[in-house]
Amino acid sequence: MAPVKRKGSGESESTRPEKKPKASAPSSKLSVPKNEEPDFPRGGASVLTPLEHKQIQIQATRDVLFEQTTGKKSTGNEFEDEENEADQPDHADGASLKAKRKKGSKKGKSVELTEEAAVRIEGLSYKRLVPGSIVLGQVSQINRYDVALALPNNLTGYIPLTSISDTLAEKVAALVADDDATDEEDDVKDIDLKSFFSLGQYLRAYVTSTQDGAASVGKGRRHIELSVNPRQANMGLKNADVVVNSMIQASVLSVEDHGLVMNLGLEDTTIRGFMSSKEVGQNVDTSEVENGAVFLCLVTGISSNGKTIKLSSDSQKAGNIKKTHFLIDAPTVDSFLPGTAVELLISDVTSSGITGKVMGMLNVTADLIHSGAAASGKDLEKKYNTGSKIKGRIICTFPTVERKKLGISILDHIVSLKSNSSTSKVTTDAIAPTQMLSISTVLEAVRVVKVEFGMGLFVDVGIKGVRGFVHISKVADGKVESLSESTGPYKLGSVHKARVIGYNSMDGLFIVSLEPKVIDQPFLRLEDVKVGQVVKGTVEKLMLNENGVNGVLVNIAEGITGLVPEVHLADIVLQHPERKFKEGSAVTARVLATLPEKRQLRLTLKKTLVNSDAEIWDSYEKLKPMLQAPGTLVNILPSGAVVQFYGSVRGFLPVSEMSESYIQDPKQHFRVGQVVNVHIISVDADGKRMMVSCKDPSVFGSSQREALKHINPGAIVGGTVSQKTDDQIIVELKDSGLKGLLPFEHLADGSSQKCLSMAKKIRVNQILNQLVVINKSDSKRLVQLTSKPSLVKDAIDGKILKSFDDVVEGTEVHGYVNNITPTGIFVQFAANTTGLLLKAHIPEEVIPLPDFGMRRNQSISARILSVDHGQQRFLLTLKSIAEKDPTIKPDLAESCLPGRALSNPIDNVSTSLDDYTIGKLTKAKVTSVKQTQMNIQLADGVQGRIDVSEVFDSWEDIKDPKYPLKAFHRSQILPVRILGMHDSRNHRFLPITHRGKAHVFELTAKPSEQSEADSEILTLDKVEVGSTRIVFVNNISDNCIWVNISPNVRGRIRAIDVSDDVSLLEDLSKSFPIGSALRAKVTSIDITSNRLDLSARFGSASTPLTLNDVSKGMVLPGRVTKVTEHHVIVQVSDVLCGPIHLTDLADDYAKVDPTAYHKNQIVRVCVKDVDASNQRLHLSMRPSKVLSSSLPVEDPETYSISQLKVNDILRGFVKNVADTGVFVDLGTNITAYIRVSDLSDLFLKDWKSNFEIHQLVKGKIIAVDPALSHIQMSLKQSQVDKDYQAPLTFFDVAVGKVVTGKVRKVEAYGVFIVVDGSANVSGLCHRSEMADRKAPNPKALYNEGDAVQAKVLKIDQTKKQISFGLKASYFGSESEPSVRLGVKSKETSDSDDNSDEEMAGMNGVEVKGIGGEQELSNKQGLESRNVRDLESDVEMENGHDSGVTVTTENVETSKPGDLGLRTGGFDWTGGFSASEDTDTQSETDEEPSRPKKKRRRKAEIKIDRTGDLDANGPQSVADFERILMGQPNSSVLWLSYMAFQLQLSEVTKAREIAERAIRTINLREETEKMNVWVALLNLENTYGNDESLEEVFQRACQYNDSQEIHERLISIHIQSGNNEKADALFQTALRKHSHSPALYLNHATFLLTTLPYPDRARALLPRALQSLPSHTHLALTKDFGLLEFNTPHGDPERGRTIFEGLLATFPKRLDLWNVLLDAELRRGETARARALLERVTMRKLKGRQAKFFFKRWLELEEKHGDERSRARVTAKAAEYVRVHKGDGEVAVD
Repeated sequence: MAPVKRKGSGESESTRPEKKPKASAPSSKLSVPKNEEPDFPRGGASVLTPLEHKQIQIQATRDVLFEQTTGKKSTGNEFEDEENEADQPDHADGASLKAKRKKGSKKGKSVELTEEAAVRIEGLSYKRLVPGSIVLGQVSQINRYDVALALPNNLTGYIPLTSISDTLAEKVAALVADDDATDEEDDVKDIDLKSFFSLGQYLRAYVTSTQDGAASVGKGRRHIELSVNPRQANMGLKNADVVVNSMIQASVLSVEDHGLVMNLGLEDTTIRGFMSSKEVGQNVDTSEVENGAVFLCLVTGISSNGKTIKLSSDSQKAGNIKKTHFLIDAPTVDSFLPGTAVELLISDVTSSGITGKVMGMLNVTADLIHSGAAASGKDLEKKYNTGSKIKGRIICTFPTVERKKLGISILDHIVSLKSNSSTSKVTTDAIAPTQMLSISTVLEAVRVVKVEFGMGLFVDVGIKGVRGFVHISKVADGKVESLSESTGPYKLGSVHKARVIGYNSMDGLFIVSLEPKVIDQPFLRLEDVKVGQVVKGTVEKLMLNENGVNGVLVNIAEGITGLVPEVHLADIVLQHPERKFKEGSAVTARVLATLPEKRQLRLTLKKTLVNSDAEIWDSYEKLKPMLQAPGTLVNILPSGAVVQFYGSVRGFLPVSEMSESYIQDPKQHFRVGQVVNVHIISVDADGKRMMVSCKDPSVFGSSQREALKHINPGAIVGGTVSQKTDDQIIVELKDSGLKGLLPFEHLADGSSQKCLSMAKKIRVNQILNQLVVINKSDSKRLVQLTSKPSLVKDAIDGKILKSFDDVVEGTEVHGYVNNITPTGIFVQFAANTTGLLLKAHIPEEVIPLPDFGMRRNQSISARILSVDHGQQRFLLTLKSIAEKDPTIKPDLAESCLPGRALSNPIDNVSTSLDDYTIGKLTKAKVTSVKQTQMNIQLADGVQGRIDVSEVFDSWEDIKDPKYPLKAFHRSQILPVRILGMHDSRNHRFLPITHRGKAHVFELTAKPSEQSEADSEILTLDKVEVGSTRIVFVNNISDNCIWVNISPNVRGRIRAIDVSDDVSLLEDLSKSFPIGSALRAKVTSIDITSNRLDLSARFGSASTPLTLNDVSKGMVLPGRVTKVTEHHVIVQVSDVLCGPIHLTDLADDYAKVDPTAYHKNQIVRVCVKDVDASNQRLHLSMRPSKVLSSSLPVEDPETYSISQLKVNDILRGFVKNVADTGVFVDLGTNITAYIRVSDLSDLFLKDWKSNFEIHQLVKGKIIAVDPALSHIQMSLKQSQVDKDYQAPLTFFDVAVGKVVTGKVRKVEAYGVFIVVDGSANVSGLCHRSEMADRKAPNPKALYNEGDAVQAKVLKIDQTKKQISFGLKASYFGSESEPSVRLGVKSKETSDSDDNSDEEMAGMNGVEVKGIGGEQELSNKQGLESRNVRDLESDVEMENGHDSGVTVTTENVETSKPGDLGLRTGGFDWTGGFSASEDTDTQSETDEEPSRPKKKRRRKAEIKIDRTGDLDANGPQSVADFERILMGQPNSSVLWLSYMAFQLQLSEVTKAREIAERAIRTINLREETEKMNVWVALLNLENTYGNDESLEEVFQRACQYNDSQEIHERLISIHIQSGNNEKADALFQTALRKHSHSPALYLNHATFLLTTLPYPDRARALLPRALQSLPSHTHLALTKDFGLLEFNTPHGDPERGRTIFEGLLATFPKRLDLWNVLLDAELRRGETARARALLERVTMRKLKGRQAKFFFKRWLELEEKHGDERSRARVTAKAAEYVRVHKGDGEVAVD
């Protein structure tokens, strides 16, 4: 039965003839009425006469001819191709044919029955393809997530990833289940569909859906979704239907040794298929076949039990159907599915196709294309005869027809299951048509060879055996009604210009278009777009994210859109890209890359790339060194940058190639997205790597290249210092101009200190001679140099090793250390010649030293031990020359020299330095006592140290554990034993006699060590786990303290293990200062990582806690590991931690603040519960739990629902805000629900904005259901508050009543006012009721939120509307004067009613009875605490102010200049105040009120006083806006405006005001702008987060002086207590502004006062002296010296040392003497001050100078001395006058 004909998408109802509506789809079938005779009467006789049979045959022939000639269907026919249907013209013949049909009413029914039996030739079309159709297709494209299948009649379907096989679908589901958080791309990244399918593969497909997707223009895009899953592709196939020579679809279940086990998708899952390895195909490797792959297989055999089906997917075997492999007989017609080859008996042949029968009963048809008529052009009626048999292959089913019918193809390539091919003139080999003629090719001339009237044209495209097809809709730009073979522009033989738009491998036809718009289109598909091509396009869409525009979509052709990333929008960073790129605007772009498999296109709009004429670098193969082109930086690293070109070509730009000058941080000079011109240094096409350079290649010209080519390692050169960095010197070589690198370590053979000292003496432009070339790099164009004397001497003598040929066994050579490993040392010589010095050939005395006592680049002299010429390696040794060559290890060699004589030894016994050996008992004098050590002196110039761990034998010997060395004092003589040498450079203890140039001995003063018996030195391997040791605090970090057991054994104690007393753990630095003593137990030792862990807890909790050791109610110390807004995570042991929720942080929920805790803080916690099953703890920090607190518990803890009772009033924290209500956390795992109706007594329009997560609320329990664990609360004040008063309702308002309220909305006709304390009762005040004079503009007077006082004028009970009045006259007639807040009126000098002027929104005062008696009193309801200003400038007739009496006691008034507010401790006025206007003060505040006469109304000139304000200053938004119009550059006003908004908790508005101020203030007003920037930094620091503060800070640095902004933000951090942030910002500022002496001094002051880091502060001085010019050194050094005196963490002794150095260098600078004298006096060091004065007066001074110092000396003695000392000063002064009398005026009074 034919289905109901559907309308084509291109045909409208108005142009189609109307048809009678049909009841249902099958109603088109004409059936026989019940009273008719049956179809098969007895005897098999027909009900029709022979004449009727003849008439039926003639009518059927006419119908067929009519359709073929006109393209229009006759009545009752099925629909044709839907594209043809839309374009078919109407013909009159159709009407006549219908008329003829109506004749012969008697035989009409029988005629229709015969028509139904006729088989109609029809091809597959989109409309005939319905869900359930099965078709044969050929794989045409394999994408990332689907496979395209070419279907008959120019159709294409798509197979999604999940519709391939059950095995593959399970694999995809498993990948998705493994990681639900990843995108689909990540889920299927392991699945490559190219390993499952091959191009040209034939498959049977089941249509799952057909749908029309919306398109931008024209018809909708059609999408056909297919499934090749055997379960659906073999739909309807039963077990018995599977016969030999039939085709069946199967998927691979498993790959076995001899073949593949296949899943057939049958209902009986026990039936499996097996395909031998020989049957898979010639080009298929069985081992590479994936599980889940699908094959269309030929059934070659069936096992005896029917459970195993033998299969073959060999296309050669299945396609060879000459004799076998085609299906002749089958048990049912269900065996005939697409893909199966059959033999058919031709029943009819027409010019449009062939009809036939299979097995004598199954109808099959071959349409115009698949009968071969279209491709060959031959007449089918001449080629095939009715009644003959031919072979074909089934290609589709027609499930919508009543009688089963199949579509077949007799095309050779489909019958043989091969891909269509052609031959060229050059070769006879079969070539794919698309290789001979690619898609998108424009053909200048194609010839029409066949015309199908309602279908289209077949044309010759010049490919043998392959034709092109032009659909009727593709013939011209407009609509073509019909085509003719003999007439018209498209007749047979006509030639046209065309373009290939596709190819269908099933049909074997090129799809061609003659439309000019298609021919002229630049691109038809993404594959046509070439990388590097310049294209024109239009902006289609702006891509947005949270930061703004992050890309632009540009359409370059129909259906082709490319993405322009944000960095490629322009050469510069666009602040507002949306202003430049509007949707629809035309742009010119260049193609960066195309990814056809992902359907992606990337473009650039950078002018430097679009307009560049450079060669396009899109492949590594065509690149070579020295080529130049622009590229884009896509990533910037410390070592260089990655440069992106076109396609996938990238290059690496080393930091050394970025510029001719030295670049330390590439990010300071380059940015991501910047275009740079580079040239290639080297390229590796195979490895796809390339190195580029930004340096000008012309600078390194031919002469330099030639010089680099001829310079050889070992050559001696000279040059000029061009640059000096932190660790090397850049030298420009003479004559050649080459760059040479001379590291500091290559300046000398000695120690690193000597090399550094020599480097300091070298200056830029200094000439250096006798430099030896060690190595050269042709790629980097650099030469490595050395000036080590040993290597220079070898180079001069020609002995330096330059290659392996120079290596001679037994010779002594000089080199330098290149690398140090645990097994040996690599020694390098010239030209990268390297030898190995094994550990066995190093002197034994240096083997225990770290790195064998060596350092990289250290000079070394060795003997060549052996040479391996085969592998070109050689070994070195030091043992034979260790004693005679000092270059092995300078420090070690020095220790071998004879000891020098000692001067003033403390023990009076030792005479030489060699007397101090390991274990020697001697005596030492204490020179200073530090926190962790005592510095001692063994003799003059011989220093030593005693670590605090080497002083006490037992804990009882320590009198003060907090300050153990307090008992020792300076100049004390102690018996000591020598342990070894102390390395003062790295503070390491060397347990052997290793003497460097700084002789610092490591000593012990333990009483037990003062015996002659030698004792072993404690090392880590001798420490035992569980042993108890005395330890001394060495350093304190955030989560632990570091302690020393001995000078060379260091351990760590976690913060929670420092003490059993948790109160001591709150401030570790205070409770356990550095140097304090502890008793600790060793808990673990890891010798390999040199780690030692200890614990100072000896209570019950000293052992590591596990879950089994913890019980409910235990109080434990813990360490905070994480702090969030809703809980605090505390760790109580290595394996145990637990959260502390908001309800467990305090007994009073109002005091809960998780941010008060910080990471690594030690706290005391109580175990609430132990969840053993989930291995979790629930902890609490309530004082009532962890302390024996007797304080009342404001919010009792809620353990379970059983505790709660109805009517209980509790507080809790909002846990979630849902659409249905609010959930409140009352305790651990106890949550209450509050319905929306129970949130408030008032109606809340936007109720969600009133609640936020973690908000503290108070409510009443209204329902408890323990069984369901449900708790319901109410937040209504009427239920919670006992003293609750119901809000004012509409019925409580009466006419004449005066109310207060707030402006809810301002309109042009009036303002809406909400009454205070009411249930949202509001009304309207019309503009005519606002003032007694002419109606003002409401928007100019009022803003939303302004407080006003109004009078009820009218009430409409029916409409529930209230009318208010704001006229001043409404309030002037009352008998009692009163004060009202917020009454708004406007005053001018000519005001008719002399009303007071008040600022918008200001809490001002309206004085009643203007012109009469005015009296104010506290008794009349005036609350003085609410009054901020009682001044009124009401001008009276006599010129005096109105008499207003105000009681001023306890009245807070604001000064006129105090425009700003103080918030959070910061002065928002920036330290400025507005000028005070004293004239505005009321002169009659203390005078009694007296009556005044009303002034007559006189016409005066109106004066604009909108800028005048009363003495209070601005008090509303409108006030500020009016003032700022006159003073837009005043930072004081802007800051006051910000403070005003902050007082209203409007942080966002305050931030907007600051941004507005920055834009408004004139650029010349730098100070004003700076004030606003500082205020904005303060605001972000107080109310913002780190990200917002950093963003404002970066912008401030950009628009202001960067150093000043750094200093301002540092000051802000210090004021707010963010010391760590201040310290980090100090370091950043010093890196950027190293030229500022004040910055160094401020940082040092901060480290010595605020932070206890004196070592870091002192390290700043040498760094500053190296960076700053020399003229600043003296003043800065003096200031650093003063810091040691004046700061709490300073060392006065060190300060004296600094000043002594300055005085030794600058002895004539008397100001230095005076500064040092003042410093000593401030510290009370009278003796030192007296000695200093004596020293300075011994110098030769001028008269005034001498007088000054003698006078200060005398004042000192008068204050701190006696008569004798004063007489001594007088005598010294007289002596000085006598001696220097002849030198000038030296009189001293």
